[in-house]
Amino acid sequence: MASFNQLFLRRVFVLASILLLVSAVLVLGVSSNTRDNPSSDHHSLLTYAFQVVNEFPHDPDAFTQGLVYAGNDTFFESTGLYGRSSVRRVAVKTGKVELLHKMADSYFGEGLTLLDERLFQVTWLRQIGFTYDTKNLQKLEQFTHGMEDGWGLATDGKILYGSDGTSTLYEIDPQTLKVTRKHVIKFNGQKVRYLNELEYIEGEVWANVWQTDCIVRISPDNGKILGWILLPSLREGLLAAGYSGIDVLNGIAWDSHKNRIFVTGKWWPKLYEIKVHPAKKQYSNEEIEHLCLPPASRSG
Repeated sequence: MASFNQLFLRRVFVLASILLLVSAVLVLGVSSNTRDNPSSDHHSLLTYAFQVVNEFPHDPDAFTQGLVYAGNDTFFESTGLYGRSSVRRVAVKTGKVELLHKMADSYFGEGLTLLDERLFQVTWLRQIGFTYDTKNLQKLEQFTHGMEDGWGLATDGKILYGSDGTSTLYEIDPQTLKVTRKHVIKFNGQKVRYLNELEYIEGEVWANVWQTDCIVRISPDNGKILGWILLPSLREGLLAAGYSGIDVLNGIAWDSHKNRIFVTGKWWPKLYEIKVHPAKKQYSNEEIEHLCLPPASRSG
């Protein structure tokens, strides 16, 4: 029969083993939670890199402001600049403009989206927008909206999302064109200003951040940032190839049927189909601020 001391030691050993096991489970749980919720860590939210799947020709004279996939390997595209603004239907594979509506010279075309067989477009420095018939690009109506300016537009099939160059993401009723809700988008305590061209992709709003090579992924439910997509090598590759006249990255389109993502930029001679994946290197908040928040916007 075991002595009292032996029984005591065994119980102490068992208790210590249980405590060690519980501690290990808690540590693993915290570690897993940190990975699943990157915002709880000192480091930034998940950052994404990309792979180019296809390259297509794109009109180098198009100052791209809005891009939306229209099905059947075509896009609708809104272009800007006074006297050169337009809405057009473009073939993906050839870049050929199949149909074009030239806007009045007094308007500077901006964001574009497609809802219920109507194209919605906003204009720069005005609270004016237009709707168009998708079959012939005939202008249907003029409307006013409640954003401070017109920059980007997207839709989830029910409501419109809009940007006006500030850090605000707007929700707009497509019937009344009134703002119904808005979120101020912040990263690391700072407003993410210059939200530009938008696209709704699988429950997220993706937004170009003007003057950067970054796309920010936003939850439309609460305005929280879900991640960052870093695309500097696209513009750098065009510059290295001798395309010195290009402007910034701008233009995101989503083919929901084939799960294809397309991006381009202002005066870019190419349109890219890309696949997005978590970056091998994850960036700190400070690195993301440097890459994705224009200097003028880093003021909180």
